[in-house]
Amino acid sequence: MSRNGQHDGGDGPSVFRPRSTATGIVVGHFAMPRGLTFTAHWHPLHQLAWAAKGLLRVRSEQGVWLLPPSLALWIPEGLAHTTESAGDVVMRSAFVDPAACPHVDWREPTVVAVTPLLRALIDHLVRTDLAHDVRVRAEAVLLDELRPVPITSVSAPVPRDPRARALAEALGARPADARTLAEWGIEVGASGRTLARLFVAETGLAFGQWRERLRMQAAMPYLAAGLPIEAVAHRVGYATASSFTAAFHRLVGVTPRQYFPVGS
Repeated sequence: MSRNGQHDGGDGPSVFRPRSTATGIVVGHFAMPRGLTFTAHWHPLHQLAWAAKGLLRVRSEQGVWLLPPSLALWIPEGLAHTTESAGDVVMRSAFVDPAACPHVDWREPTVVAVTPLLRALIDHLVRTDLAHDVRVRAEAVLLDELRPVPITSVSAPVPRDPRARALAEALGARPADARTLAEWGIEVGASGRTLARLFVAETGLAFGQWRERLRMQAAMPYLAAGLPIEAVAHRVGYATASSFTAAFHRLVGVTPRQYFPVGS
């Protein structure tokens, strides 16, 4: 329950509305142990979902985002989403009254860069003892500091058909497995042609495209942990660091080192 007695929609972490219409941002701060999930929920405020530590996963109908401390996700008010910790996370999210930011009209989840200034502003606004005018000025600067970055959600939907689903789950556990659809068909009880048709019909992606997205998802926790790119490439099925980096850039929109800066 929120500080003023209001609930969020669903089972997400509770937040509260600003007590004054002139004070439009509040910051929620809490720890999320590895594996903790807030199931589908929504907020009456915009949310800037950010992990000061660890790797945060946010899912919605629009996609899946894995967020290291260098990135945050703007989630519009009323948008159902699921939040998961892909490691031990310290979540420090800003919740923004829509009336306080009419110039931010993003209708879809939007990734923003967490600059040193934005990080400092979020940390500053955690405080509850700020003078009203000090808080209002800091909130205005925070909103001006939001900078979208060209990062694409990497979503690999799981097919419904039990044969294709069995293949998907096996690859989720072993993303480097390079067997062809015909070889997988022997294991799951369907021809390669049938599996190819099922992946297109139920995920909207050809099998090769789907597997590449799955591999990018599998790679991100390793990258976040600081493993060398060559080691990550081999773990998820790429022969070289350069081929993995090229695939990552093509699918995600930035290179692995741009997504996970050293020291982030």
